Amino acid sequence: MIVTDDRVARFVGERIGSVIYPPFTAIGIERDGEIIAGAIFNCFTGHDVEITVAGKGWTRAFFRAVGSYVFDQMQCCRFQFTTESEDTARLAERLGGVREGILRDKFGPGRDGIVLGVLRGEYRFY
Repeated sequence: MIVTDDRVARFVGERIGSVIYPPFTAIGIERDGEIIAGAIFNCFTGHDVEITVAGKGWTRAFFRAVGSYVFDQMQCCRFQFTTESEDTARLAERLGGVREGILRDKFGPGRDGIVLGVLRGEYRFY
């Protein structure tokens, strides 16, 4: 089941070792009363929004909900991931994302961030 409550932000924050501060919107997947995956949308600029993700068990319905939220409701032309995880970078690429750069020491000394952007026309679930 797709959910949009604060439990998603807590889940994602715990998984990435960070506090998710408002304002944000959250979309998550709940199974048997537990959040198993989620996406947090923040840093909205009008044309772009940053997405923070964590979890497993992603579904097509979840990815369609993300596309609908970002491209239909928010009217963004792109969204962006910044991650130090190669697994998350590969997920973004499977969604249609392109590696756009590296933010040196983004997550602390020696922990670079990989920046990936997904354009509306590239997103595979829109």
